[in-house]
Amino acid sequence: MTGPVTYIMPIRSTVLPARDDLAAYLRWLTERAEAIVVDGSPADIFAAHAGAWADAIHAGLRHVPPSAELATEMGKVGGVLTGLRLASHTRVIIADDDVRYDDATLMRTAAALDFSDVVRPQNYFDPLPWHACWDTGRMLLNRATGGDWPGTIAVRRSALAATGGYDGRALFENLELVRTVVAAGGCEALLDDVFVPRRPPTARHFWSQRVRQAYDELARPRRLAFQLAVLPAATVLAVTGRGRWLAAGAIATALVAEAGRTRQGGTRVFPARASLFGPVWLAERAVCSWLAVGARVMLGGVPYHGHILRHAATPMRVLRARHSALRENEVSRPEHDHHGAGHRSA
Repeated sequence: MTGPVTYIMPIRSTVLPARDDLAAYLRWLTERAEAIVVDGSPADIFAAHAGAWADAIHAGLRHVPPSAELATEMGKVGGVLTGLRLASHTRVIIADDDVRYDDATLMRTAAALDFSDVVRPQNYFDPLPWHACWDTGRMLLNRATGGDWPGTIAVRRSALAATGGYDGRALFENLELVRTVVAAGGCEALLDDVFVPRRPPTARHFWSQRVRQAYDELARPRRLAFQLAVLPAATVLAVTGRGRWLAAGAIATALVAEAGRTRQGGTRVFPARASLFGPVWLAERAVCSWLAVGARVMLGGVPYHGHILRHAATPMRVLRARHSALRENEVSRPEHDHHGAGHRSA
């Protein structure tokens, strides 16, 4: 590593730990970072985790429950804020339990925080079953149109602490975190060429997330408007016998996905067949966007872990107004030259 870093993994599970590689990964992490797992699981699952991760805990892993006073509607945010309170280092990597860094990606992501306040590397699925290939179509389209949203974010602890944290009601929690830091005057780096693998979900979990992920786009109205327009436009073309235009749209979408695949060395980790899933994912999103809007109208939000959550993410204009004093004083900027890396606003 190029310097000290804290790695925070928020987790909440209702099933006993599977025999996967997470225990070995946590043991590996303890040799490279201050590793903190904030575990919001029920007591019996928490205890089972402690047993499964005994070697990592003995090597220095901190396995703690979320702080009660930091509890949030979006439980992951409360876990992150608990970990940030415990973190000893200013460079912090936050990652879901399915993310698997290696030495190179851990080093590059942490090092980017020397020049930026918040960093987004690129995830890819490994292995790649059919449903993960489907979701990779989303990743490729995002890479071609402003950057993907991975299951891991790196942030300077001081930059986020200066804002008082981020809104724990937000379903699109990574967008909320990035927007909060940027609104306070921080710089964002998009690391499209730092490829961090993540383990795919089960097919059942994949299907359960379709509408909830579509609901996230209420935080980005322009994208939502486009996605809502796809279904009625496709319907009109189909009923008026202009199917060739539908085929042309599918081909164009696949070409956009392919542009995302070839960007910044993406062909190293994304197979060519994934670009063909770009149109498939867009068709899915065209349907699920309407279901998400329907959930907002009929239910007041979208179901999530037994609750109805309404807030996708806070608009940037609201966050800029809230943190205007920090921007003026540049409180959240690192004491380093910010011109060494590319930056984008959320």
